[in-house]
Amino acid sequence: MNVTHLYCSSCEKTYEPNRLYNLCECGKPLMVAYDLAAAGETLNPASLAGREPTLWRYREVLPIVDDTNKVSLGEGMTPLLKTDRLGRKLGLQSLYIKDESLNPTGSFKARGMTTAVSMAKELGVKKLAVPSAGNAAGALAAYAARAGLEAFIFMPADTPRANIIECRQTGASVTLVDGLITDCGKIVAERKAAEGWFDVSTLKEPYRVEGKKTMGYELAEQLGWELPDVILYPTGGGTGLIGMWKAFDEMEQMGWISSARPRFVTVQAEGCAPIVRAFAAGAGAGADIPDAHTLASGLRVPKAIGDFIMLDILKKSGGAAVAVTDEDLIKAVKEIGSAEGIFAAPEGAACLPALRKLIADGFVAPDDRVVIFNTGTGVKYLDLFE
Repeated sequence: MNVTHLYCSSCEKTYEPNRLYNLCECGKPLMVAYDLAAAGETLNPASLAGREPTLWRYREVLPIVDDTNKVSLGEGMTPLLKTDRLGRKLGLQSLYIKDESLNPTGSFKARGMTTAVSMAKELGVKKLAVPSAGNAAGALAAYAARAGLEAFIFMPADTPRANIIECRQTGASVTLVDGLITDCGKIVAERKAAEGWFDVSTLKEPYRVEGKKTMGYELAEQLGWELPDVILYPTGGGTGLIGMWKAFDEMEQMGWISSARPRFVTVQAEGCAPIVRAFAAGAGAGADIPDAHTLASGLRVPKAIGDFIMLDILKKSGGAAVAVTDEDLIKAVKEIGSAEGIFAAPEGAACLPALRKLIADGFVAPDDRVVIFNTGTGVKYLDLFE
């Protein structure tokens, strides 16, 4: 509606809007730019009262032109829960969990797929393909079915069984691969031209991040337009973190919030921590992790195409990057569930032991307002708790 152009996140080359794109010519992710003055004529904090309780309430800063192309299952506006019992255990006065498990298909991936599939439909795509560690696959399968499009999904063979069943039961073509998500991505890249697939891999098309950014809009709205001091985000491909940073910039330009930003914390598993290693080394990009392993399948991303963006955000926000053990993140699922009744995915639960480390290091103070993102439901990982 208000898109002016697309731009490269690295070389800043610009592209015409309302076209089908994957990456920039330089091989880096593309981002969407808006006429925020025009958007602000109808979108402002006061105008949100009475709007639909989905992420499409921020319609003016989302990319489709024709609303008839919107492919929705009611995603977004997930709860922001003040977790006092858990906070007291940690010595924190203001701890919150943003619970993304209440999205359609049980994870935050629904946010990205509603916008990606809507744009694919608008631009005439018939076949969509994605490599996935699990939840993105389930979301693509569901939204493609909703749109009447074909979905071709490639997942590691050890992906949680629930994700595989979910994709097959929502009509997708599923291929299991002996390898990592990067190996799945290579198959999509090699075959997409011949098969007529449009690749909706993380950050390899410009519109998934637009859906993910609405977590930032919602967080600001739910906190009365005052951002928290610290955000802990479990990071695989990183679109959620990148999207929220983009949302905060847009809101500042529209005059909704100040220039102050939360300190972003990337949380990864010790067996696959490319961003944590790169941040500690002061590097501008994450190293590939060829032997990546973790029970939290969504964190098993050995090389993220947007790693340089994430590292820049961590640096600019005065943030941090923390790795935790599989043992600790699995224990944290029960601790969160027992304290607050939230059955978190292992990825989201990983933020709890990471937070303990940050408190011990003095990075998080008792009076900081802290938000943990639980990115999905633990129900998808029942095999880990048997």
